[in-house]
Amino acid sequence: MIKSSAHPLDHLVLPTGSLDAARTRLASLGFVVAPTGIHPFGTENACVFFADGTYLEPLALGNEQATGQAVAAGNVFVARDRLYRERLGEEGFSAVVLGTGNADADHTRFVEAGLSAGDMLGFSRAFTDANGKSDTASFKLAFAVGKEASDAFLFACERVNAPKIDRTALQAHANGVTGIVEVVAVSGTPSAQIGLISIAAGASADDLGTGDTVRLPNAILSVVTPETYLQRFGLAAKPSPHLRFEAIIFSIRDKASAARTLAAGAVDHNMSDDDIVVAPAPGQGAAFIFREIP
Repeated sequence: MIKSSAHPLDHLVLPTGSLDAARTRLASLGFVVAPTGIHPFGTENACVFFADGTYLEPLALGNEQATGQAVAAGNVFVARDRLYRERLGEEGFSAVVLGTGNADADHTRFVEAGLSAGDMLGFSRAFTDANGKSDTASFKLAFAVGKEASDAFLFACERVNAPKIDRTALQAHANGVTGIVEVVAVSGTPSAQIGLISIAAGASADDLGTGDTVRLPNAILSVVTPETYLQRFGLAAKPSPHLRFEAIIFSIRDKASAARTLAAGAVDHNMSDDDIVVAPAPGQGAAFIFREIP
């Protein structure tokens, strides 16, 4: 566990043009995908949950009329999703979400720092486990975004009501993934972006690592140049002065077993030092890096 007073990583938002495509792709990667979740503002998801408490949120448009009404009403979550899709397409990695016990306080911090993306958002939705048991999940969100930035955002998520659901079956992934250890963003000017991430996470000076990184209690957020990204993972990232989330590094128990799972799913992958690297694909908006953690 990383020593840090910052907010923990909660989940990652991965826009997709089709939840069916996301399900197919994620299953081929060896993930268990949860039943579809319907938001009250027109979006829907098919989440992948991990034993460390984090999760992936593939996000699609379920009801475009409802999303249009939500944007008109000032719903920041839907508006930022729309902006992302308009600029970068239907497949990608738009947001990093931090867990918080007080989203109101986070919103105040974001406003004072001049980084608020708009009004807070509170909502509830039904959550169903792998056995069909349903409960209600309620959330309160506060949004942060860099000035003139449209390619990425962060938000603090307060779980007002956590569903009393057994997620054990949803966390038993064939690829052996147990959690997320690092999120990698790319920018032509990493040092100009780390302040946004630091403020969004409620990080102190002690939480800033070497280079442009922020240590969360359960993961690391790092910002690198396109050149460093290519060097680390053998993947190209389009140059941009703005912040773009590009890669997710997962912890796995056994690299050989994970490689066999990927091969069985006919997933192209490359070895890079101790990592297994899978480039983005339809239904998988980020690069997935599988790392064996002793």
